[in-house]
Amino acid sequence: QVQLVESGGGLMQAGGSLRLSCAASGSIFGIGAMGWFRQAPGNERELVATITRPGTSNYADSVKGRFTISITSAKNAVYLQMNSLKPEDTAVYYCHAEALRNGKWINYWGQGTQVTVAS
Repeated sequence: QVQLVESGGGLMQAGGSLRLSCAASGSIFGIGAMGWFRQAPGNERELVATITRPGTSNYADSVKGRFTISITSAKNAVYLQMNSLKPEDTAVYYCHAEALRNGKWINYWGQGTQVTVAS
């Protein structure tokens, strides 16, 4: 099992910045990609950014140029620096990791952290 614990959410004015952190513990061997997803009320969970190792990241078009994802070399933590926040960034943000177990990729999720951006 992989345990993921997020921190760093909160309330911010539009144009401000927040940094989310996610600490991974447990059986972190075999972790491939880590990333962040978000879910706003009434919407499906959507990809924000993923990363497999430093320098190999992928972003949703809506956050490109504003958000930056980073990961430790040991893959025991992943971060999301969010700049130029917009009200539409308001959502619960979930940390995600996938790990290879017995030849299958297993998905793990954190409990989520609320990000609210006021206009």
